[in-house]
Amino acid sequence: MENVHLALEEEEEDLYSGYNDYNPTFDSEELENDAGFQQAVRTSHGRRPPMTAKFPGTAIGARPLATSFGSRIPLTSSLGRPVTGAVQDGAARPMTAVRAAGYTSSLTRGSTFDPLGQSRGPAPPLEAKSEDTPEEKIKILEKKVNDLVEESCMAQSIGALQLALEKAKEAGRKERALVRQREQTGNAEHINLDLTYSVLLNLANQYENNEMYPEALNSYQVIVKNKMFNNAGRLKVNMANIYFKQKNYPKAIKFYRMALDQISNAHKEMRIKIMQNIGVVFVRMGQYSDAITSFEHIMSESPNIKTGFNLILCYYAIGDRERMKKAFQKLISVPLGIDDEDKYIPSNDDTSSNMVTEAIKNDKLHQMERDLKVLAEKYIMTSAKLIAPAIETSFATGFDWCVDMVKSSQYVELANDLEINKAITYLRQKDFNQAVETLKTFEKKDSRVKSAAATNLSFLHFLEKEYEQADRYADLAMNADRYNPAALINKGNTLFVKQDYEKAAEFYKEALRNDSSCTEALYNLGLSYKKLNRLEEALDCFLKLHAILRNSAQVMYQLAHLYELLEDSQQAIEWLMQVISVTPTDPQALAKLGELHDGEGDKSQAFQYYYESFRYFPSNIDVIEWLGAYYIETQFCEKAIQYFERATLIQPTQVKWQLMVASCYRRSGNYQKALETYKDIHYKFPENVECLRFLVRLCTDMGLNEVQEYATKLKKVEKMKEMREQRVKSGREGSARGRREGREGSGGSAGLTSPKKASVKEDVKAVSQSESKQLSPLLDSGKDSSHSSNSTKGERLSTRMRSLPASNEPYEANSPKELDASYVDPLGPQMERPKTGAKKRVEDDDFADEELGDDLLPE
Repeated sequence: MENVHLALEEEEEDLYSGYNDYNPTFDSEELENDAGFQQAVRTSHGRRPPMTAKFPGTAIGARPLATSFGSRIPLTSSLGRPVTGAVQDGAARPMTAVRAAGYTSSLTRGSTFDPLGQSRGPAPPLEAKSEDTPEEKIKILEKKVNDLVEESCMAQSIGALQLALEKAKEAGRKERALVRQREQTGNAEHINLDLTYSVLLNLANQYENNEMYPEALNSYQVIVKNKMFNNAGRLKVNMANIYFKQKNYPKAIKFYRMALDQISNAHKEMRIKIMQNIGVVFVRMGQYSDAITSFEHIMSESPNIKTGFNLILCYYAIGDRERMKKAFQKLISVPLGIDDEDKYIPSNDDTSSNMVTEAIKNDKLHQMERDLKVLAEKYIMTSAKLIAPAIETSFATGFDWCVDMVKSSQYVELANDLEINKAITYLRQKDFNQAVETLKTFEKKDSRVKSAAATNLSFLHFLEKEYEQADRYADLAMNADRYNPAALINKGNTLFVKQDYEKAAEFYKEALRNDSSCTEALYNLGLSYKKLNRLEEALDCFLKLHAILRNSAQVMYQLAHLYELLEDSQQAIEWLMQVISVTPTDPQALAKLGELHDGEGDKSQAFQYYYESFRYFPSNIDVIEWLGAYYIETQFCEKAIQYFERATLIQPTQVKWQLMVASCYRRSGNYQKALETYKDIHYKFPENVECLRFLVRLCTDMGLNEVQEYATKLKKVEKMKEMREQRVKSGREGSARGRREGREGSGGSAGLTSPKKASVKEDVKAVSQSESKQLSPLLDSGKDSSHSSNSTKGERLSTRMRSLPASNEPYEANSPKELDASYVDPLGPQMERPKTGAKKRVEDDDFADEELGDDLLPE
């Protein structure tokens, strides 16, 4: 407090007082006697950090003064405040009265040059933004909405439609929460309209994909009615598409036209597509004139293949011949915008261009061009087949006109295909001669067309059983194109019918080498191995074929038959069960299952399958006979009667069925009905010994007077039977004696025995009609049909039974741009025929007839 001077109230203030007072610290004359200063000079004490003066105004309490040998010391004023040049926090602050702030002429002792401040260490981390602000919350919510819309679109792209809809709904909920949050913060004018539009549009699309059409229409309405969305009127096209799916065609046209009005002429492609949709809707409504108006406008503005095809269909519907011709000419003149195929052929000179050619040969663009060309060819072929019979008086003239038009267009290669289709049309009209003549015109064409025509001719001659001609045309087809698998199959088929199975198998193998996916060659190869009794190899072929054709009943039936031949009944039953799963109403497969179960001793299971077979096809004598015998064996003779009566209707000349009916009546105790039945049989077959014996027995048991009459007839018939047997025996001896005499040179006896032979034949026939004492054994239906020599069996088998490979009949080879035809076998399935190799067109159109030739049809 000694430096503090209190002013006295009574003293007057001296304006000039204090100027002579000074702080003793600044007295340089006393430095020599200052111990602290002297110590700093002699030692490194001056490099230590300065200390804050506790007692201002004294030399001892202050920091050492700065000299040329050390740091400056703080000098305190009389009030205890450090002077301007004092040291603050270890950094020397310059005296502003001496030099500029921030610069020094000499380095502070103990410091280094560090202009970038690297010695201070890394900068402290940035302060995290606070997410509590409304702006940050809005940005985060917007990002979540965008992510949900993107996830919804990705889910739709992978087919997860339900997940896509859920994501779209969640995005809609979060977007509405975002709008409310903006309104609460007073930023309603900054609402993101693009985000709202994308959310609503995605939600409507997902509703439509999930077939929730009312909800989709509501979502589209929300967008369309909001004037803040630009170009929202285009979405009326989507609404019209929904009405089209709902078959609400008037509303669909209304919305298509509304969308058309809101789209400017600058968007030409969009307007063309909408007009095309309008034309299609008119076609669905049957208003062909309105549809023609739309399609004609499109063909005049921007022609395309689909519109040209639709225009031809409309003209065909109204029967306008001339306009059909004009529309066909417009169709074949539509530019496809496809580059020439020559650019994809590499040149031998330029290596770099060859590399580019290889790169673009199979890229997406080239594939798209090929698909467009295939589609155009399909439409042109379909149009030609459709209008050819309608534009002229005969379909042949119409085809010729179409061929001439195509030859003068960019689709020259389609002319030959149209000629082949002309032959196919002749076949469908059952005009085989014209079909053959049409195909013969290709013999002088190029190799590809020549091979196709020769293949079809070989196929036709094969169906006509003209095997020599079929073989000749098969050779011609192979010479024109040795790698044609259908030609090789036809060649193998001609050898197959000649029973040269080894060579046939070689041609089938060659066809498989040329085309490993040729199922017809593999099937026929299996049949060949089966004929050669190489069952294991045949089984291998059909197992491979089953891996390709999983649901082919013919292949599975062949496998079952092979396992049966290999005496593996369980495997045969399993494969037949698979046949039944594919064709549950096939009577022959059911009968075969019954036969296998009967062989295993399972009568109840056999009865079930035989009964099902009879239910679907009640004219199979084998099934009828088994069912009748089953009921007799189980002592239900009354139920057996209906089956034997049906057999009597099917084979009225066979006496055994009528005898079985009478026997069932007799066993069931209905003797009166049995007597009437026997009398009826005797009236139809008076020489039947079995019938007469039962008549005698019944009349005796019943005490009737007719017993003597029937006994007399029985004796006469038995005597006649003995005489016939003697004549047969003597005839055999005479024929043997005649053969011996003929060998000795005497031929007279042969002429003497010929009348006797004729009479013997008649007697044998009479005996065969009269002898039938009991049921014949059940026929073995499991035998291959090719081994069956019973002509009556071929007569009684049905069409459906022959459709399966019981006859081991193969089907034709199918290959593009060739013929198809059906095969009618007038003699029934007398042998296993291989699949024919005739080709047929593969393109499917609305006007093509059903494929023919896969099944055999009986006479």
